[in-house]
Amino acid sequence: MPEAVSDGPNTDQPVTDQPVTDQQLIEAAYADLDRLDGAAAAVSRTIDALDRGVVRVAEKVDGQWVVNEWVQRAILLYFRIAGLETIDIGPFQYHDKIPTKRNLAEAGIRVVPPGTVRYGAFCEPGVVVMPGYVNIGARVGSGTMVDTWATVGSCAQIGRNVHLSGGVGIGGVLEPPGARPVIVEDGAFIGSRSIVVEGVVVETGAVLGANTTISASIPLIDVTGDEPVEIRGRVPANAVVVPGTRPKEFPAGTYQVQCPLIVGWRNESTDRKTTLNEALRVFGVQA
Repeated sequence: MPEAVSDGPNTDQPVTDQPVTDQQLIEAAYADLDRLDGAAAAVSRTIDALDRGVVRVAEKVDGQWVVNEWVQRAILLYFRIAGLETIDIGPFQYHDKIPTKRNLAEAGIRVVPPGTVRYGAFCEPGVVVMPGYVNIGARVGSGTMVDTWATVGSCAQIGRNVHLSGGVGIGGVLEPPGARPVIVEDGAFIGSRSIVVEGVVVETGAVLGANTTISASIPLIDVTGDEPVEIRGRVPANAVVVPGTRPKEFPAGTYQVQCPLIVGWRNESTDRKTTLNEALRVFGVQA
């Protein structure tokens, strides 16, 4: 957490030895925007801490993902205190409230033009961003590839050694504060043009074939057993998922609606393949 700060004793309340923290200032300003001026420095420190990876929007605690709601609130307040500026970067010009991330070489991050990592996002050393996009509040783990035209939305948490293939859309979330962002855990593979939204958790080692859409409102069906099993809001660890459909009755008739299917599970034999693409062929999955 950023350093605690104090704006002096409150003469209307008993004086204590406890300093006022940035979190407390941010939460008070979010509840009462008239207090935003007094919290502006705390907001700026928190965004800087996000950019450096000192704080994060969501983290795993005792095996469960926990959202740091006050950090999401800080991002929303930052949009209020930041002014629009013209930003010139080489041949590119932008007009925005939030600059692009700086000091990429020192951070050990490779960003290929015109890929963009926004200030307030954190990438661990070894991240590669092709001409894709990583938004404020997001966190990307080491060894991860954000491929061409892939987008990592606000506050999304991407683990280590993940491949976000070309055109992947990882949804973002800022409101309401406390809403879980999309989380992609270590070693997952997200196939081309796939979409993951609504706070879904893609667990460790899972594979999504090309053009798969996963949301909290769309059932994911495990068809690997004798009976179908519906799952919502998460993709189980090591699951291999492909696009699918199932019939649904409407007043106008019966139509097919999308319904991703779990068709297999990664294991040691598939992971020992020379490349993940070869492992995917075992299940007939397009990358």
